[in-house]
Formats: sequence, C-alpha cells, structure tokens
Amino acid sequence: MNRGFLVVMLAGLLFVPAAVKAKDYQLISDPSVPAATGKINVDKDRNGNYKIKVEVHHLAKPEDLTPPRQGYVVWVQGRDGQPVNVGQLQVNKNLDGELTTTTPSQQFDIFITAEDTVAAQSPSGLRLLHATAAP
Repeated sequence: MNRGFLVVMLAGLLFVPAAVKAKDYQLISDPSVPAATGKINVDKDRNGNYKIKVEVHHLAKPEDLTPPRQGYVVWVQGRDGQPVNVGQLQVNKNLDGELTTTTPSQQFDIFITAEDTVAAQSPSGLRLLHATAAP
C-alpha cells in the first residue's frame, strides 16, 4: 500500500469524532401541560462540552399559571449529580421559548419547571417537560 495513502487515511480517522452530528431529543410533556411540545438539540463542541439548544412551543406564560410563577427554569442533571439551574426559559407572545446552554456531561436529564424565582437553587415544581440525553 502506498505510504502517502496510508497517512491520509490515518489523518482522516483522527477527524471522524469531530464529524459526529448533533442529535435531537423530543421533550416529553407532563399531563398538566398537554399542549406543550419541545425538543433539545445536543452537539459536542470543540472543547469537549455538550451544547444544548432547548426549544419549546405552546407553553403558557408562567404568570398565567395557577398559581402564577415568576418564570420557567431549565435544569440539567448529570448521571451522578444534583440538578443545576442552567437558565431562565422565556416564553414569547406566541408561547414559544428558546435557551442555549452547555454541560460537560455526556449523559444527562434535562427538564423545565415553573418557579417562584428564576434564581432557584433546586427545582420545586413539576417537571413540565423533560428528556434524557445520551449523545
């Protein structure tokens, strides 16, 4: 076999992990929000972390809930850890919302709760939408 060809083939194999495509996961809604839908898109970044894009649709504004809440919080929980508040998910007038965040965890649960404060340190409400990611 030609040595140059072998070098090119080996170099190509080094870049295969970088070519791994992003993966979508559907968010599962709680019966209390039957119209809500959503998905997450998970993609490995060049630093070895996982970029997560959360998209939701038909999710009522938190102030319209009974009882009203201040906002929606997105939580990421690695396999061996506690849930971490990764940010507020704001819902627009069309009842759509989007949030992008990162996690070092390859496998994780992600869920959305309605909270009295968006700075919550631990989830206190129902998991309105949730998914398990294992890229």
